[in-house]
Amino acid sequence: MDKIWLQSYPPGVPTEIDADQYRSLVHLQEEAFRKYADRKAYVCMDKFLTYAEIDAYSQRLGAWLQSRGMKKGARVAIMMPNVLQYPIALAAILRAGYTVVNVNPLYTPRELEHQLNDSGAEAIIILENFATTLEQVLGKTGVKHIVVASMGEMLGGAKGMLVNFVVRNVKKMVPPFSLPNAVRFKRALAQGGAMKLTPVELALSDIAFLQYTGGTTGVSKGAALTHRNIIANVLQSEAWSQSALLKAPVVESLSIVCALPLYHIFALTACAMWGMRMGALNILIPNPRDIGGLIKELRKYRFNLLPAVNTLYNAMLNHPDFAALDFSGLKIANGGGMAVQRAVNDKWVKLTGVPIVEGYGLSETSPVATCNRVDIAAFSGTIGLPMPSTDIAILDDDGKAVAQGQPGEIAIRGPQVMAGYWNRPDETAKVMTADGFFKSGDIGVMDARGYVTIVDRKKDMILVSGFNVYPNELEGVIALHPGVLECACVGVPDAHSGEAVKVFVVRKDPKLTAEVLMAYCREQFTGYKRPKYIEFRDELPKTNVGKILRRALRDDKQAA
Repeated sequence: MDKIWLQSYPPGVPTEIDADQYRSLVHLQEEAFRKYADRKAYVCMDKFLTYAEIDAYSQRLGAWLQSRGMKKGARVAIMMPNVLQYPIALAAILRAGYTVVNVNPLYTPRELEHQLNDSGAEAIIILENFATTLEQVLGKTGVKHIVVASMGEMLGGAKGMLVNFVVRNVKKMVPPFSLPNAVRFKRALAQGGAMKLTPVELALSDIAFLQYTGGTTGVSKGAALTHRNIIANVLQSEAWSQSALLKAPVVESLSIVCALPLYHIFALTACAMWGMRMGALNILIPNPRDIGGLIKELRKYRFNLLPAVNTLYNAMLNHPDFAALDFSGLKIANGGGMAVQRAVNDKWVKLTGVPIVEGYGLSETSPVATCNRVDIAAFSGTIGLPMPSTDIAILDDDGKAVAQGQPGEIAIRGPQVMAGYWNRPDETAKVMTADGFFKSGDIGVMDARGYVTIVDRKKDMILVSGFNVYPNELEGVIALHPGVLECACVGVPDAHSGEAVKVFVVRKDPKLTAEVLMAYCREQFTGYKRPKYIEFRDELPKTNVGKILRRALRDDKQAA
């Protein structure tokens, strides 16, 4: 393969990385615990945890999990926002020899039930704010062990008690729940302190994470990411960013703004795992939708790295207090999850002096596959160059490489590409080529310098603020409403989220209203999946064999 992109690599960036230099992610973590023991690793609501403390707490929780009798490779779910318990749970599960199943805490009962059952999760660590969702489906899952955390418990003393009081009694953020066999997070730590964590021999090919993504069948499926996959992407990201990190002023310990949710692959790799390798401090933001609260937190720190999606950058820029922050320490602003808009980038550069470095990837690629150079001086409008040890091919419908400059499906090969979809060899076969390329479903063009530009989307996925929304899932659930005869979902442009969900409905019940259907969707889907628009039609466009033509609906000017 002619790797034309290598000619455009920045000075000092290696063309290959050694993904085998660690035995497992546990090896990487424990190296960080030793090397950076006294450094601050995470902070949330002014409470800091050092690397040594994460080490100690995760050993205790890991030992407690092992005492439940689960075998190596058992799946343990985490259902929490960005709070201090998350990195402890993450390290504990991996050190105990188990697989992490990341769960969006805003999932509805239907969504949670599917993910727990599909993954075969035997245990879950959950913030009490969302425990009522688990209560509704627990009896229909195989979950046997439950650890319940609270917002204030890691803060300690009077402050922790106050935070819990406000969250529970003032803001009413913890609906009543009953999980009789659940153990409180602090109690699990205390019990685990009297136990010994048994080291588990892990292989690089063992599955570290199940990251759930949508599917062409409408059924969410887990991308099986191995220890080697994540290690590779961490090392690729480190190699790619070194030139920016070495620019004056050089800081001994980096600070990362972790506003993106850690259950999402972008933050999981770019903040948690990459941060551990670098000995960085992660500034945890539990609710990034509260832009005023986010800015209030950032006033306290001289932050160096800020990974975000376009909508978050835009929201921060449009808040009146954001311009007053100290940007003198900012070295890299990473943009991913959705396209970075030129207007947002230009406004960001004018304010901070640092361009947004746009990259591209998917859950299936751990996630980063391509990235713009960190030394860019201007907006490129591309998704950049393939990362070290990564090959990008642009393929036609027959799986053959197209001529340079011609559009085709972006295909990715490298050590960060998933092992496959969990228990779905048929779905894996659809996206993997015989020579190891993962077919992304996005249509792109590679220029003579090796830069890739996305021009269209082959699949019908809708991208809402960096989150994938799959029409088949939505249509399958909406069609169950007794008032719906048939429906189709498409993405339409949205100034805030990039795209928004619009559903076209043919009514079975002529009295069905958009308000009633919206209320049904609120019960069935987490926020980013919910339709923003509903349009009733007498019929939907179809092929000769009766397949609904989503593209015709997207292209209909009246539909936008």
